[in-house]
Amino acid sequence: MKKKNDAFSRLLDWLENGDQALDAEMEDSLSEPDGAEPAKRQKRKKKAEKRKTVSKDIAASRRAYADSWWYRTCAVIICLSLIGLLLFTAVRLPEFGTADTLIDSELTEFYVEHTLEETGAVNIVTGIILDYRGFDTLGESHVLFIAVCTVLLMLSVRGEKNEALRLKVNEYERHFEPGDDLILQSAARILSPLTLVFGLYIIFNGHLSPGGGFSGGAILGAGLILYQNAFGYEKTERFFTYKTFRWVSVCALLFYSAAKGYHFFTGANHIENGISPGVAGNILSAGLLLPLNIAVGCVVACTMYALYTMFRKGEF
Repeated sequence: MKKKNDAFSRLLDWLENGDQALDAEMEDSLSEPDGAEPAKRQKRKKKAEKRKTVSKDIAASRRAYADSWWYRTCAVIICLSLIGLLLFTAVRLPEFGTADTLIDSELTEFYVEHTLEETGAVNIVTGIILDYRGFDTLGESHVLFIAVCTVLLMLSVRGEKNEALRLKVNEYERHFEPGDDLILQSAARILSPLTLVFGLYIIFNGHLSPGGGFSGGAILGAGLILYQNAFGYEKTERFFTYKTFRWVSVCALLFYSAAKGYHFFTGANHIENGISPGVAGNILSAGLLLPLNIAVGCVVACTMYALYTMFRKGEF
């Protein structure tokens, strides 16, 4: 009874102060029966203290990085540059209802009438995004990769100086690995394969039906995140590691850049590129649009999972 009264008094003290979280020791004292082993409670207490120490180390490391003068200077310069670029673009936009707007031009009619003939894509949107607007989509794919690189630079704790902190982070995160949650894991065993297969279907049929690399890649990334939440990093890293992310992302971007670079060069110089659009409606048709969809899907899937992993534990 005395033990319960002590726990209740500590709980009241925590409610009055409100500046510190309820620690694991109090939780154990409130939930453990009177006959619980002291060694078990002591072990949980040490684990809770270790978790708090690691959290403070991670926060201090990232706070020191963000407080550096060059970090603040670069952040201000980049933000002001983006604001200026957006304002400059907004000022130069045509006014609503004028003849210069896209809806009143002949461009829409041209896309509808010539996309199938010139690109071989039944899905007009895919033909526009990966062919007529190929340069824009090339930039968007690289923006995703740059975003991941930025997060890696800001949140990563890799390196010799941070080796001890990195090991603490790994141990800290392993503590929160999902347990044997029967409902979650049973659902993930069914939904994860279906999600991944559906994502591949969206990518491979993007030139024939609604979909494509961006939407299919997002579905693949969601499938990877679902599997990780159900089974943990250790099992996910059996088939998707940081090395896998690097190879897939870099190879996909290099192929995309080389393919579109060749297409841009031949088109600008009015040279026949030798790539047949194929028979419209077949899976192997639309020239480069199918492999480009695959490349974009790989980049988007890797980006989604990498960003989730980095924000989750600060390391891939």
